[in-house]
Amino acid sequence: MDKTILIIAGVAIGAIIGFVIAKILERNNASKLIKSAKKSAGAILKEAKVEGEGIKKDKILQAKEKFLELKAEHEKVILSRDKKMADAEKRVRDKESQISSELSKNKKLNTEFESKVKDYNHRLDVLDKKQDELDRLHKSQVEQLEVISSLSADEAKSQLVESLKGEAKNDAMAYVQGKMEEAKLTAQQDAKKIIINTIQRIGTEEAVDNCVSVFNIESDDVKGRIIGREGRNIRAIEAATGVEIIVDDTPEAIILSCFDSVRREVARLSLHKLVTDGRIHPARIEEVVRKTQKQIEQEIIEVGKRTVIDLGIHGLHPELIKMVGRMKYRSSYGQNLLQHSREVAKLCGVMAAELGLNSKLAKRAGLLHDIGKVPDAEADMETPHAILGMQWAEKYGEKDEVCNAIGAHHDEIEMKSLLSPIIQVCDAISGARPGARRQVLDSYIQRLKDLEEIAFGFNGVKKAYAIQAGRELRVIVESEKVSDQNASDLSFNISQKIQTDMTYPGQVKVTVIRETRAVNIAK
Repeated sequence: MDKTILIIAGVAIGAIIGFVIAKILERNNASKLIKSAKKSAGAILKEAKVEGEGIKKDKILQAKEKFLELKAEHEKVILSRDKKMADAEKRVRDKESQISSELSKNKKLNTEFESKVKDYNHRLDVLDKKQDELDRLHKSQVEQLEVISSLSADEAKSQLVESLKGEAKNDAMAYVQGKMEEAKLTAQQDAKKIIINTIQRIGTEEAVDNCVSVFNIESDDVKGRIIGREGRNIRAIEAATGVEIIVDDTPEAIILSCFDSVRREVARLSLHKLVTDGRIHPARIEEVVRKTQKQIEQEIIEVGKRTVIDLGIHGLHPELIKMVGRMKYRSSYGQNLLQHSREVAKLCGVMAAELGLNSKLAKRAGLLHDIGKVPDAEADMETPHAILGMQWAEKYGEKDEVCNAIGAHHDEIEMKSLLSPIIQVCDAISGARPGARRQVLDSYIQRLKDLEEIAFGFNGVKKAYAIQAGRELRVIVESEKVSDQNASDLSFNISQKIQTDMTYPGQVKVTVIRETRAVNIAK
């Protein structure tokens, strides 16, 4: 037990000695570290002082440079401001000197003006005195003349005035008589000169419309396709367009015959589309004809627009532009109506310019003078075309001078402006050109229209076309309203009415066509 205690005590003492030795060693190491840290801190502080001194010097240099830069800029600003102030002071001095010189001039002028005013006042006083003296002398002379002539001043004045009136009246009558004689001698010559100069300045081609158009085809094989099986295609085209199609031995050509140029053009374009497409059958024909009619209506509007642009006419109502375009497909005694109206417009413009009138207004009236020849409804055809054209012009806001010129160019109404006789003369000039018109054609076309009108006078008639130069009338009736028996009676009645109401050469064949269609759609 004692040994154990001794061992424990020895271990404890050894531990204490070891702990003491470790503390001593740790203290020695700590003192070494502290010395090393102090040494490093001193070196760092020394380096920091050196770097701080360098940075301080750099900052001082930068501050000095910035200061010098700001000082230079400030000096520039000050110099610029001083320069501006000097310029302003110079301008002020110049203005002051200018003002002082002007003031001196004004003062001198005022002095001169005052002296002139005094001089004028003095002269006025002298003139007033002289006027008073003249009045006094004139009064005394008048009194002396009254004593000598035994007449008062008013009586003498009246006698003088009467004598002067008589002399002036005689002179005026002689002058007027001389001028009237001179005008009679030169008026006709001047009028002829103006008209001849106007005609010479307008050179237009003459074009007489025919009732026949030729449709060219590539080969004769196309003729058979146009005719169709048992002629059904050609009958469908004639029924849809109202144009007679003549297929004869003429090589590579088909003749389209109709008095209405719009129908002929529709038929020609429709045939062109059908032949180009290759599909020719009744249903396709009706579809193409409908589309072509719409195309012609659009083309009519385009023609009207181009015409008014070419003539330099502005502000024309769209409906009037459409009527101008429709004139392309109308004729007057065989003369194309649009070409005639364009020519009249140009003639009117030149003649109005020669006479010192408004040439633009004259052109406008010349272009529109025959719009009454393209009526929309059949009822309008009973009104004279000049009156109808005037009514349309008034409806669409044309000026009174233009309306009067349109209505009076055939003397239906009284002429109220100088434009009216110009329109009348130019219309006569255009129509009287050699070869411009063909008088027989108008009566022929009127006879064909009368034929169609007779057919439309019966109930159930849907379409009526005069073909074969008026030798045949084809009437298409509505199957719901006209039976087969009634169709036969209708043909007889129409032929009897034509026989009693019309005068015509040869015979007129009346053909009534009744067709029944049953259409259903499979869905």
